[in-house]
Amino acid sequence: MATGLVFHESFLQHDNGPSLLMMPAIPEQEPQDHVSSQQQIKRSKELLDKSGLTASLTQIAPRAATIEEVAKIHTQRHIDNVRTLSAGAGGDSGQLAMVGHGSFEIALLAAGGAITAVDAVLEGRVENAYGLLRPPGHHAVADLGMGFCIFGNVAIAARHARDVCGLKRVAIVDWDVHHGNGTQAAFYDDPSVLFISLHEHNNYPPGSGMPEDVGGSKAEGFTVNIPLPSGTGNGGYKAAFERIVLPVIRQFSPELLMVSAGQDPGFFDPLARMKVSSEGFRTMTRLMKGVAGEVCGGRFVICHEGGYNQAHVPFCTLAIVEELSGIKSRVDDPFLVFHPPSINEVAPEQDTAINEVIAQQSPYWKL
Repeated sequence: MATGLVFHESFLQHDNGPSLLMMPAIPEQEPQDHVSSQQQIKRSKELLDKSGLTASLTQIAPRAATIEEVAKIHTQRHIDNVRTLSAGAGGDSGQLAMVGHGSFEIALLAAGGAITAVDAVLEGRVENAYGLLRPPGHHAVADLGMGFCIFGNVAIAARHARDVCGLKRVAIVDWDVHHGNGTQAAFYDDPSVLFISLHEHNNYPPGSGMPEDVGGSKAEGFTVNIPLPSGTGNGGYKAAFERIVLPVIRQFSPELLMVSAGQDPGFFDPLARMKVSSEGFRTMTRLMKGVAGEVCGGRFVICHEGGYNQAHVPFCTLAIVEELSGIKSRVDDPFLVFHPPSINEVAPEQDTAINEVIAQQSPYWKL
C-alpha cells in the first residue's frame, strides 16, 4: 500500500517574526530570519518533489481542525487568544510561540493535517503517512503556545484516534531534540496513550523530561522520558530504541503508532548539540515502521516538528520518507561525507543515560 503525504501551501504562510528572540532590528544590519521560518519545510517539499519521490506518494489534502477538536487538548482561552492575535498584528501566544496575521487558520490546518493523516491510515487508504506540517505542535500546552508551537498537532490527532475512531491504545514517540512537554502534559494521566520522548538532556524546556517523570498516579509507566547527553549520534539513538522504545511499544501493543519527528537532533542543527545523520533518521524510521508492522498492522503516522538547519533538514526528511515508503530516490545526501564514524558508536555516558531510564521504567516494563 502507498505512503501518504500531507502538505498544503498555506503552511508556508505562517509568519512567526524576524528572529528567534524577537529582538529589535539593528539599523546597521539586515533583519535575521526566524530560525523556525518556512524554509525548512519549503526546501524539504522541494527536495521530495525534485527527487521524484512525491510522485510516488498518495497526496492527502488536509482539512482544518474544528474548534471542538482543538478544545480537547487546549483551553478556550488559548484558542481565543490565538484567534485574536491572528486577526490583528500578531504576537506571542505564550513562550516564543509567535502568531502572525492569519496564523490561526494555518494552525488549525496543521492540526487538521495530523487528523487527516490518521484518518487516511485508519481507513486503509494508505498504509502510513508523513505530515509535512507547520507550525509544529509538541510544546504547546493546554493554555498557551510554547517553543514555536501553537496547537498540539499530534496530541489533537491522537485524541481524535481515541475519541472518534474508537482506538483503545495509541503510542506516540517523539524524537525531536527538545522535550515534547505539551504532548506529555496532554496524556500524563491517561494510560490509553503511551508517550515516549527521546531528547537532549536539559535543552528545552529547561528541566523538562526527566527519567523520573513516568506518568500520573493512574498512568505510571505510560510516560517514558529518555534524556540523552549532548553529542549523542546514530549509535546512541539506535541503542535507546532497541533497549527501551521497541520493547515498551511491543508490550503496550498500540493500535496506532505516531511519531513527532523533529529533525533537530541532526548533526548541523543550530538549536541542539546532537550528531544524528540522515542515515540515523532512516534507521529510526525503519525501526518504528518495523514495530508498527508487528503490533498494529503497519498503521503508522509521522508528523513534522522541529529542525532548523535549512540545508540539512531536507535530506533528513527525504531519508525518513524514503524509508517510510520503501522507495529509494535518486538523490544521495551530500552531508554524509562530513560525519565522523564515531557518531555510530555508543559512548559510555550515553550507555549510562539509557541505563538510568531502564532503572526508572523497570517497575512497569520488562527491559
